[in-house]
Order: sequence, then C-alpha cells, then structure tokens
Amino acid sequence: MSTNEKAGTAAARVLGVPEMGLVVLVGVSGAGKSTFAAKHFASTQVISSDHCRGLVSDDENDQSASADAFSLLHTVVDIRLRRGLLAVVDATNVQAGARQDLLRVAKANDVLSTAIVLDVPEALARERNRDRPDRDFGDHVIRRQRRDLRQSVKRLRREGFRKVYVLSGPEEIDAATVELERAWPDRKELTGPFDVVGDVHGCREELEELLGDLGYAFSRDGLGRPVGARHPEGRTAVFVGDLVDRGPDSPGVLRLVMGMVADGDALCVPGNHENKLIRVLRGGRARLTHGLAETMEQLGRESEEFRERVLDFCDGLVSHLILDGGRLVVAHAGLKEAYHGRASGRVRSFALYGDTTGETDEYGLPVRLPWAREYRGRAAVVYGHTPMVRAEWLNNTLCLDTGCVFGGRLTALRYPERELVDVAAHRTWYEPARPLGGEPERAAKARPDTVVDITDVGAGDLGSGMFVETEHGRVRAGGGSTLAALEVMSRFSVDPRWLLYLPPTMAPAPTSAEPGLLEHPNEAFASFRGSGIGEVVCEEKHMGSRAVAVLCRDGDAAERRFVPGELGTVYTRTGRPFFNDPTLQAEVVDRLRRAVTDAGLWDRLGTDWIALDGEMLPWSAKARSLIRERYASVGAAARAALPAAGAALAAAAGRGVPVGGLADGVARRTEQIEEFSRVYRRYSWDTDGVAGLRYAPFMVLASEGREYGDADHLWHMAVAERLAEASGLVRSTRYRVVDTTDPAACASAAGWWSELVSTGGEGMVVKPVLGARASGRKGLAQPGLKVRGPEYLRIVYGPDYTDPERMEVLKDRDVGRKSGLAMREHKLGLEALARHARREPLWRVHEPVFAVLALESEPVDPRL
Repeated sequence: MSTNEKAGTAAARVLGVPEMGLVVLVGVSGAGKSTFAAKHFASTQVISSDHCRGLVSDDENDQSASADAFSLLHTVVDIRLRRGLLAVVDATNVQAGARQDLLRVAKANDVLSTAIVLDVPEALARERNRDRPDRDFGDHVIRRQRRDLRQSVKRLRREGFRKVYVLSGPEEIDAATVELERAWPDRKELTGPFDVVGDVHGCREELEELLGDLGYAFSRDGLGRPVGARHPEGRTAVFVGDLVDRGPDSPGVLRLVMGMVADGDALCVPGNHENKLIRVLRGGRARLTHGLAETMEQLGRESEEFRERVLDFCDGLVSHLILDGGRLVVAHAGLKEAYHGRASGRVRSFALYGDTTGETDEYGLPVRLPWAREYRGRAAVVYGHTPMVRAEWLNNTLCLDTGCVFGGRLTALRYPERELVDVAAHRTWYEPARPLGGEPERAAKARPDTVVDITDVGAGDLGSGMFVETEHGRVRAGGGSTLAALEVMSRFSVDPRWLLYLPPTMAPAPTSAEPGLLEHPNEAFASFRGSGIGEVVCEEKHMGSRAVAVLCRDGDAAERRFVPGELGTVYTRTGRPFFNDPTLQAEVVDRLRRAVTDAGLWDRLGTDWIALDGEMLPWSAKARSLIRERYASVGAAARAALPAAGAALAAAAGRGVPVGGLADGVARRTEQIEEFSRVYRRYSWDTDGVAGLRYAPFMVLASEGREYGDADHLWHMAVAERLAEASGLVRSTRYRVVDTTDPAACASAAGWWSELVSTGGEGMVVKPVLGARASGRKGLAQPGLKVRGPEYLRIVYGPDYTDPERMEVLKDRDVGRKSGLAMREHKLGLEALARHARREPLWRVHEPVFAVLALESEPVDPRL
C-alpha cells in the first residue's frame, strides 16, 4: 500500500455512506466483514453471500450453490436500490469481476457506490478461519484472496466506486464509525415558500424587475450593482439554471444570484449553459455558440477573482433539488420520477438536457422526447430549458422558460400557492433559432382531463390494490374493492372535474357502559380526552343524506376551475349526482349560490368558487325507495301480522291455554314496531321541487387556493349561520363547546343530547374544536364520533333491539374496524383537498378520491 493510501486511511475513521446506494465490503475470509456489517448497519440492509447460499441450498458453505446464491444476491440488491434503499453486500468481493457485477446493478439504478476495504494481516485471517468449524479450506485460499485484495485496492476508484475507504488492521476497523449521508439533491427539510424563477439568460434588468414584483429587497455594492436580494417574509428564490448566455449582462445576473445563494436567500440548479461555461473557464475546448461568446466577452471585463468565483459556484451546483418533503423537484430540463434523488451521469444529463434522441431538428436543435406527457409522479416538477409562449401545468410539471431573452417574458412560480408572476422582456436580446411555440408534447395532451384511467388511480394491478401517499402516512385500499370503485366513478359519478373530495365515513362512539344504551356522549368525551383532545364541539346530527355542494360565482370561474357551461353541482358520498332531475339540481345550485352571494362569502373568502360539506334534508329526498322498501314494508308487515297473532293468542288464552308470555311478547313487539315507524316517518316529508328541501352545511371544504381543514369548527359553524341567515334553503346547526376534562361540562352536554333524542333528534356528532386536522397524542385525531339516540337506533338494529337479550349481544360490537376505516378515509379526504388547493392535476386529486370510494366496499358492519 502506498504512503498516500496509508495517510488517507488514517483519516478515514468516520465513513460517510449514502443512505440510498450500494456499499461493497471488500476483504478476505476472516477479515471481519460480517461483524462490521452487523455493528454499523441494520440487518435488513445487509445482503450476505453466505446467507443467500444457505437460502438456495440449506448450507451456507455449499460452494456448488454459489452461482444461484449470487444470482439471488444481485436480485435483492437490485430491488433494494430500485426502491431507494441502502444495500450492503457482505462477501469477499476481492475479485474485479464480482465487483463489476455489483457496480452494474448500482449503475442501472443510478445510485452511488462505496467500497469499504477491511485489510487485516494474513496471519489473523488464517487464525480466525481455523477457529470456525464451518471453514475447512486451506491457507492457500487466504493467500490468494489477499493477493487479489492488494491488487484491487489500487483500482477501486477507476472501477467506478465514488468513495473508497481502506481500514488497516483490527484496531482501525474497530475504531471506525459509519455516518449515513443524504443524497446531494435531498433538501426535503426546506419547505419554502419558494419563488422558482425561469431561465434568465443574462437578462439582469428583467430579473431585478421580477424579483421586485415578488417583493424582494436588493442590496448593492459600491458601484450600485445588485449583489443580493432578500424577501421580508422569508421566501426563498430558486433558479432553474441557464443564468448566462445570449443576454446583455450575464456577469450581473451571476453576481446577484451568487450573492443570494451565499446569503441563504436562494437556491440554484445548473443549466446546460452553465455546464458549458464550466468547461471553458477550466480551459477546455468548447464551441463558443448559442451566446457563450458574448458571455466570455462580458466575463473578460471582470476580475480574475470574479471569474474564479463563477467557476466555483457553477461547479458546485447539484443536478436537481428535492424540496418541501419531496413535494417539489426543480431541475433545469425536468426529471422523470425514477431519477428523483438519484446520482449518475445519466441523471445529470437528463436534468441538464432533457430526454433527447441524439438527433437534431431542422433548426439544428436537439430532438426531445415528451417525458412530461407521461409523468405521473407525486412531486411537482418545475423546470425550464425549452422556451414556451406561456407557462402551463401538464401532469404536475411546469416549464418556466418563457423566452425572456428572445423577447418573451421572464416567469416565476410562487410555491406552494402555484401562482405565476411574470414580466415582459425589455427587448429581443437574441433571435431564437426556432420560433417560440412550445414543446410538441404540450401541443396535444395524452388524453382529456375528464377521462379516468385505471393507472392514474393506482389500480392497474387489481389484485394488489392501491397505495396512496398522504401527508399523514400511506393508505392502502384492497385489490378486491378497486374494480367496483372504478365502475362507479367512470359510469355513475358527476363530471369528474367537480369531484374534488368524497366525505369519509364516520365512526360511532365506543359502546356505552350505560344500561340499555349502545351509545352515549360520555364515551365520546372519554375517547377524545384519552387522545389528548381537551376541547370538543358537539353538533346536532341531522337526519338527512350527505351532500357535497361545489358552487361557482359565475361562468368564468366554472370554466377556469371546473366545467364550462355549469355553475355548480351537488353530489352524494359516492360521487353520484344528488338529484336525478337536472332541473332540480340546477335550481338547488342556484339557490345555494345566491346564499353564498347574499352572505358575502365570495369577497370574504377571496374566491370565486366554494365547496361545502353538509346534509340535505329530508332523508326521504334521497332515500325514499330505501324507506319504502326497507322500513315501511317492515312496519306494514308487522301491523298486518301482529294483530292477527294477538287475536289468536287471546282466543287461545280464552280456552285456557297458557300463552301469557307469548301474548306479552306480541304486545311488546306491537309497541316497538310503532316506535320504529315513528322514527323513519319523523325524517320524511313531502317536497315539491326545492320547496321543502333544506341544506345543513357543517364544513367549508375548499375555495380558490386553499382548503379549510385547519380552520376550527366554530369558524365553520359561523359560516353556516351566515348562510342560513341569507337563505331559507340553508339550515343552521345547533352546537355546544365542551371541555372534556370538566365533568360538569360533560354532564351538561350529555343532558343536552338526552333532550335532543327525546324530542325526535337523531343525536349529535362530537368533533375536536381545532378542526379536521386536529392532532392528539398519537397523531391525527378522529374527525368526529357520532352518538346516536336510542330511538333512532331502532331503524339501524331493528324494532326489538332494546330487548335485554339482544342488547347484551349488541354490547359486544367491535367499533375498532369502523374507526380505522374512518381514519383512513379521513386522511385521504384531507389529501384530496390539499392536492386540489395546490392546483395539482385532476388525476392526482382523483387518486385519494378514488381510494375513498374503494374503501367504502370494505367489509365493515354497516350498522356502525
């Protein structure tokens, strides 16, 4: 080993290893590789050749199984790297061929490779192998392995390992520590807000104007040149590259951007023009075309120190950035999802130049493949590189290059608001080789937004179901439920452009300990108290049908955000039109729109559309056939049969037959069936068109640019009251605020519940005051627990459910499955609203909406 290698080894006691990538342990048998791997890595991260040999042969020392063992090892490594995980290979790896096979797997997955060499004295390795009864090979094997190792150390970097650590001797091996390093592009901890700026190309004046419009304040040097800019609200600028070439002042743009980055006020990724500039500044050969000659002439008037700063800055830029918890990716020419967070020449080339064919078009420009047309990634990808007439979203991607240097505009995206801000070019600084017109991929989208594709909602493999990533964790919908959900959404739903949300199911309170009651407010209060929720709101529960109303202020709003030619819709929990009669639907929408107008909510919320969640009353407005077939038929049959049974029993009693118990039972059933009938009749009344209908909103779901899951329920109740004051169609909801830690407050609320249910009310819903995004000790809290009255529950569990023997059975009901379902659907609902507020593409919004629909067919007791 050379002196330089020994010096490097001595300093390499802290081993930096990429948290996503390949680690290859290199050492002779007995070097301690397995011990080292077990000490520094999780057992799931380590793939051992011995273990793989045992898996395929039941004998870890069966050398005849080595080919199959390494085939399995390479497969596992490939899967882990493809999934973005760390793979640590525990094998001798002293031969170049073995390492090359692993490096090919890493290269195919665009990850970095690290070699850790454990170099121990040959005598120690021989001694360790003699102490192991499973090692019966001779000393010549160790000697040959060590010879291969000595030859390997010199060429590991040339083979393709990005990092090489050589640990000499057991002391140095034992003293070493391993630190996992994030990938260079991984800046997920930066959540913004951001202002992403398109290709500047030396247009300093336009950049200053744009940053000024965005609210940045400049700092200047002694010559009055801008050397920094800071936003008073802490926003961060993000530049997509191509700062230089073609424009009048590339040094001025660099001076400003470098200052902002140095001060922590900006981030930047490299463009292909910076990449070419680096080569020239290093003294390499490059054709001075596409504006590079002008940039070099401009930089020639700057100091050598400034040119060195420019070289260091451009050379230090990372190919792409992953921001905001993985929700935003910035790359100069864009980046398909498989490359996000990866590091390779292929990834960097894609980020700098896009997906090209290697050919040129009639203008001499590269022919690019339409990667954005098929993009379906979770992250929004914002990029530049290809001049467009205007910036437009396509499949969660946005090109910000609007050709400022060619006389177009300089454009920025305000994120997460998804607002575009632009300024006009002061003049045409450079004549474009190809007229501005937009990428071919944006001339025709792959399909219209109204078409629901099975792959867009994650249901391509119906057997495995679908997984949806939400900000509150991953939610799975089983494979058996996705096909039915797809049929409902594609055949029966409202126009999918309206479908921004489906309401989640609601869990009941835990079963009551009160004698003769299945549900009581005390259990709801105790449940929230146990979750760390100290204050709840108790809302009167309306006996109606769940209805989501999406309303637009005017036709322009409808055309811009939803469906041209319509002003709103009302749909059910499963996304179907609430009213079968389009005329009635339009009249209800019109009345609700007028209520929003008269309540002043358009201006108050700063929006031209609004989505509400509520109940449409009466229950019979939607459930008339259900009432007639399931409830009224039971009552009618009982009223026909029970009197006859009573008469027969009375006659038998007259003859001296001892039927008193049976007669009492029939009398009790008669009374119960009348109670049963009174319940469903109470929630039914005749309506004539809109007359007789009532809509009781209890939550504002969303408006332009935001969703209201973080608004407390008192705010939502106040909005509902304003709407009720403005329209007779809208009904307000009675409610009370309760401190769950105050026994007197809980008792008073329970008394109010008793009053509600004793006078014909269905019951109440208990919700955290802080709103739908309220969290308790274990994360996101249940959005609400329903507490239904004993008489209402007759139509759920049957007329005779209060009989002691039936009540005893029902008391054992398990509400846990229903609670879990409600929480999963709640997470999906919040995710759908958040994606819609961020103006993500329709297929992204539909993914969680579709998952809610799929979960609705999961096997859960429908009575809960």
